[in-house]
Amino acid sequence: MKVLLINGSPNAKGCTYTALHEAEKILNEEGIETVWVNVPSNIPSCAACDMCHKTHEGCIKKDKVNETYELLDECDGLIVGTPVYYAGPSGSLMSYLDRLFYSYPHKKSLNMKAAAAIANSRRAGNITSNDVISKFFSISGMAIITSTYWNDPHGLSPEDVAKDEEGLQTMRNLGRNMAYYLKMRKLAEENGLEGPLIEKGNVTDFIR
Repeated sequence: MKVLLINGSPNAKGCTYTALHEAEKILNEEGIETVWVNVPSNIPSCAACDMCHKTHEGCIKKDKVNETYELLDECDGLIVGTPVYYAGPSGSLMSYLDRLFYSYPHKKSLNMKAAAAIANSRRAGNITSNDVISKFFSISGMAIITSTYWNDPHGLSPEDVAKDEEGLQTMRNLGRNMAYYLKMRKLAEENGLEGPLIEKGNVTDFIR
């Protein structure tokens, strides 16, 4: 089993990394492999060309978004971390997620795949940021993994985050909950329990 950790901060080893790494340590202790993606700060946003849907070959920009497809294919879970910028996720992360979830060629495989969001701030804006990221998961039918409090470690520096005992505890519990879900899902598959039937095709146009 494997979990993809996406660091949406321009600081590869900053506060967001510190929070993600705390969850990663528990996942590794539970025998779950982890792999990282650091989102480039200069990643372009979606151009709404819709070529990904016309060709079914992913985004035509051929950058970090495309490189993530294979990782999503092979991973059983996903944790996305972001710093808080004006009560929202980083702009580069939003550009990345917009393109990733829209252009991903194997959208059906996301159904019931484990996912969680982490948002780090000095003081506030975490809940809004987590909500924005989690909407990518909910519209894709993913299983959103929770913890024992909001996934919102605090700190202006990695050293500050390391002092947030409750925030790090929340990260560890998130890691444990995700590991538990992944093991349950694997057990279900081994015993022949198939995933739910997902209906597709109906699109209501409210403009009449």
